[in-house]
Amino acid sequence: MFAPSIYRQRRRELMQRLGTGLVLLLGHVDSPMNYRDNAYPFRQDSSVLYYGGLPQPGIALLLDLDAGTTTLFADDADVDHEVWTGPLPKAAERAASAGIEQHAPRAALAERLATAKAQGRRVHWLPAYRGEARLELAALLALSPAELDAQVSRPLVQAVITQRAVKAPEEIAEMEAALAVTHDMHLLAMHRARPGVVEQEVVGAMEGLALARGCRMAYAPIFSSRGEILHNHDHSVRLRGGEMIVNDSGAESPRGYASDITRTIPVGGRFQGLQTDLYDLVLSAQEQAIGAVKPGMPYRDIHNLACQVMVQGLIDLGFMRGDAHEAVQAGAHAIFFPCGTGHMIGLDVHDMEGLGEDLVGYGDGFERDLRFGYKSLRLARPLQAGWVVTIEPGVYINPLLTHRWRAEGRHTGFIDYAMFERHAGLGGIRIEDDVLVTPEGQRVLGPAIPKARADVEALAS
Repeated sequence: MFAPSIYRQRRRELMQRLGTGLVLLLGHVDSPMNYRDNAYPFRQDSSVLYYGGLPQPGIALLLDLDAGTTTLFADDADVDHEVWTGPLPKAAERAASAGIEQHAPRAALAERLATAKAQGRRVHWLPAYRGEARLELAALLALSPAELDAQVSRPLVQAVITQRAVKAPEEIAEMEAALAVTHDMHLLAMHRARPGVVEQEVVGAMEGLALARGCRMAYAPIFSSRGEILHNHDHSVRLRGGEMIVNDSGAESPRGYASDITRTIPVGGRFQGLQTDLYDLVLSAQEQAIGAVKPGMPYRDIHNLACQVMVQGLIDLGFMRGDAHEAVQAGAHAIFFPCGTGHMIGLDVHDMEGLGEDLVGYGDGFERDLRFGYKSLRLARPLQAGWVVTIEPGVYINPLLTHRWRAEGRHTGFIDYAMFERHAGLGGIRIEDDVLVTPEGQRVLGPAIPKARADVEALAS
């Protein structure tokens, strides 16, 4: 946890943004894998972590906006429980560690909410994205699940997004600590991705390294020679040599802050033929997109810049034709880049998207474009100093998409389908970094993870 004063200040700022009523922040409970006592590794709700820092299951925070106080609702573990876990901190100790003024048993929360409702006081809550949290929240508030969703507090959601989006120095330090572990994970992967190795062996080594350093994985890693499959979690392939591995993996710090890095590795130590040209093209697009990051710059413009750079490169290589700007405006780039260039990152790898992806990434006069490719852009609105975003362009040759679009006759003025079909087995290339928006421009966070082609080849040889 951070110092208690940090959590007090965060809660004070939230209270000032909202004005009156109560704010209920419901923590997570253990989630069974296959029976109650065999649970998934516990991960606290990120907004509870942000405002309270407490990583234990079964807690709730209630902020009284009128009194300016916070109550922790949590139970002390009894001896029967501590026989299995060892001694656990008491509720009073947990409250003090987060700078929380009051604490009460967990069962008292329902009565407190009922009293507030009888008094006509407004209760603010965030969207519940876990099934067990939805059921508990509905029961506490005496609402059906449909009513629960309809009455989510939009002012609270907006206040949390505005506050959490800007990362304080201690948060940046935490993300860079996670990135130091991620740096070592990616170097390990570059060394181990050799012919004859099964992908899972490398994934296991990366996860083991993260665990040994006191971290966990921020998300399920993508490590695949089928890099054209954007979220491919099958790691069963034995590497042959000559293919490319997309390694999208990142560590999460002990305080819950994520990292998200992608590198593309040549199996056998050298990019070959067209792989070389496409790798350099993706790297150029990424570096130009990073260079465009600054306060006030709409992220959608950064996405369009990356797309245009890659389309122009693919025109030069014979995959596409016509004018690059016009091709991007028409959406033809989605044949090789059907996703967005990045997203916010922080306590969540896709930061705060549990609060509503459009609320996080749009607004300010920006609406989501529902065309294929553009609809997957998670962030469009102008950047602000203190935000951390990912920049992750890529080229993906997916035969399924090629065949479908060709059959439908899409964008034939821009796409040479024969070239895409000729190179159907190429796979994918992605390069990704985590970038802090500074008042002057930007800074790539963490220790530098090699991405220049010669440096990656040297490590993979």
